[in-house]
Amino acid sequence: MQGRFDGLQSAAAGGYKAMYAMEKFLADSEVSQGLLHLLKLRVSQINGCGFCVDMHARDAAADGESTERVNGVAAFREMPYFTDAERAALELAEAATRITDNPHGVPDDVWQAARKHYDDAQLGALIMAVAAINAWNRINVTNRTVAGTFSR
Repeated sequence: MQGRFDGLQSAAAGGYKAMYAMEKFLADSEVSQGLLHLLKLRVSQINGCGFCVDMHARDAAADGESTERVNGVAAFREMPYFTDAERAALELAEAATRITDNPHGVPDDVWQAARKHYDDAQLGALIMAVAAINAWNRINVTNRTVAGTFSR
């Protein structure tokens, strides 16, 4: 497999700069990096972004997430490895990613579950994380960025 546009990052340098600023905001937020990795992994699975699935699975493992949690995030509702707070965040991420599946957007019960576990700053970061990873997925899916080519 080959990507479509090797020079995308240069051609859209201002856009990438903005996206990296968002990632800095998220890294500095009150939401744990482990949860952010899992959230990004789950959204990337939904969107079929192989590049991001590969990257976030690797990042989660490198930051100490267990194999069970990384592999289990696709079925987090049925797995015993997640807290109620983590499930609420992952539900919010799924609902916001699959926004067209509900005529009213994110369902109230999903929002209330997240609100129960997270304060305003954390909810703000979760919402921004979902927006950011959906944007990254669309960039990489459109460009057919090859999985396994990311390096830190």
